[in-house]
Amino acid sequence: MSSRSGRPPGVTIGDIAAAAQVSRSTVSRAFTRPQLLSPETVDHVRAVAARLGYVGNQAARALSTGRFGNIAVVVPDIANPFFPPLVRSLQLAAETADLAVFLGDSDESADREATLIARLAPQVEGFVLASPRLSGELIRELAATRPVVLVNRDLEGIPRVLIDSSGGMTEAVLLLKKLGHERLAYLAGPRDSWSDQQRRATLTQTSEKAGLTVEVIEVGRPSYAAGRDSVSAVVRSGATAAIAFDDVVSQGVLAGLELRGISVPSDFSLVGCDDTLAALTTPALTSVSAGAATAGTAAAKLLVQLLETSEPDAERVTIGTHLVTRATTAQARPER
Repeated sequence: MSSRSGRPPGVTIGDIAAAAQVSRSTVSRAFTRPQLLSPETVDHVRAVAARLGYVGNQAARALSTGRFGNIAVVVPDIANPFFPPLVRSLQLAAETADLAVFLGDSDESADREATLIARLAPQVEGFVLASPRLSGELIRELAATRPVVLVNRDLEGIPRVLIDSSGGMTEAVLLLKKLGHERLAYLAGPRDSWSDQQRRATLTQTSEKAGLTVEVIEVGRPSYAAGRDSVSAVVRSGATAAIAFDDVVSQGVLAGLELRGISVPSDFSLVGCDDTLAALTTPALTSVSAGAATAGTAAAKLLVQLLETSEPDAERVTIGTHLVTRATTAQARPER
């Protein structure tokens, strides 16, 4: 039976020190300040401790060192398929640094995001905020008290990982022009989303240079239902092709078009973003790649560097995108 301290009765730091042939202070440092020891010594002490059945008391260590060994990642919607690969890769990278990851879902609400951060802050050493909805001012206030890394939010002076959609969006517009489409619709995401702002700007600029007309249709919170319900506006716009904020919205658009008897791609072409569900749709969706897993790994690396040295290798990491062409884009039908 284990004691409340988390170790079998009778196993002490002194026992570990004797078995490992090191001092008691070395054993303590191996669990609380491993950076002060060689990796070989840390591994040796922890291996001996594990063999003896000792499990360090995390709560006690936190009280004495101020370090909990926890970080938090906050996302706007964990049900959106863009975020699980990001969280999983971040967690794997954090575990290599002996950090546990707490997850918060803000439900696309800046107020809820602020509440989550306030509740998590006493238990974690740093934050990764993915596509945060908080104001820049509040993010800077948080960064003054805890190490913070941002994903898809570009704030000068705060380490950040940015998935640059401009390359893939430009390819999408130029593909649709090549296929003979002259009028496009953009099914927009939340206005306070950095990704949406970037995609709107790229789409507007590239379409203008290509001589194409773009109708922006406000979808709001990206969801299957929002995409399906936007089809009436798409049809009214006269567009022969659309680019959606993400693949979830695109799924809804495909369903809405089918209900109206509009065939994709023979009657209408569609492009998604993030490439998370694209290969699973029918027909397979042309989509702008995302790099979510890469972003998660990069964000964890930046945060670990902040925790260990206060200075990450880079303040701004950019991940490029490209268009993955599948079966939902085709030559525009000639006007009758």
